[in-house]
Amino acid sequence: MEIVHDPSAVQHLCEAIRKGGRTIGLVPTMGFLHEGHLSLMRRARAENDVLAVSIFVNPTQFGQGEDFDSYPRDLAGDLVRLEGVGADVVFAPRAESIYPKRYRTFVEVAEITEWLCGASRPGHFRGVATVVAKLFNLMKPHRAYFGQKDYQQTVVVRRLVADLNFDLTIVVLPTVREPDGLAMSSRNARLTPDQRRVAPVLYRSLRRSEEQIKGGERNATIILEGMREMIEADPLAQIDYLALCDPDTLKAVDRIEGPTLAAVAVRFGHTRLIDNILIAAP
Repeated sequence: MEIVHDPSAVQHLCEAIRKGGRTIGLVPTMGFLHEGHLSLMRRARAENDVLAVSIFVNPTQFGQGEDFDSYPRDLAGDLVRLEGVGADVVFAPRAESIYPKRYRTFVEVAEITEWLCGASRPGHFRGVATVVAKLFNLMKPHRAYFGQKDYQQTVVVRRLVADLNFDLTIVVLPTVREPDGLAMSSRNARLTPDQRRVAPVLYRSLRRSEEQIKGGERNATIILEGMREMIEADPLAQIDYLALCDPDTLKAVDRIEGPTLAAVAVRFGHTRLIDNILIAAP
């Protein structure tokens, strides 16, 4: 396993891999790896000659007052996990090497970043799109792997790849969950015991929406109200947003008439968690 910190060094390494005729599968992460990350890596390991992983807590996707400084980090533990899944290249840059002093260039994806997490976290997806574009340019993967938990991010990245003509395939894999349904996330480690007990309500509310739709309910307002009642039953849960939207455009729908994304964002104290499910056409 080769650990690289310098952007130029990883760029030359990955160029040499491609010139040698080997395929690269990239899993971009912010570290503090869990089973959700590792499932992406095992898939990438199976489908490519080289498994490459980036570990970078990207400052430009955190807004004022968000949890950049307290975001969980454990590079030593991550490297042990990466050895276990057979990673070949680990890119762990320092922030100043990705955004040097005179850095002035950012990437923005319009419209689909304006709602859901984009509305709650202004500038977040500009940071995501910028760092992803840089990683794709530096590491030149043939495939890049993302989890459905960050659904809006996957839509943004696919749009970025199509619009800027990146020569790679985006692979999105299902959300990995704890036994009680809570979507795996590095931020789960920041929950208090009481918050962790309550947190699976996100998934239960999503399943409730699915049950209502399968039961014949088509009015989005009624479905969302049922989700809201379930989540607000515990005062530890503070809703950021609840949404039923088109899976492609991410625009909210008033009536359920086709495949639908149900999405939630909830705060537990200073920790914000997101989750979603795709509901098949009724």
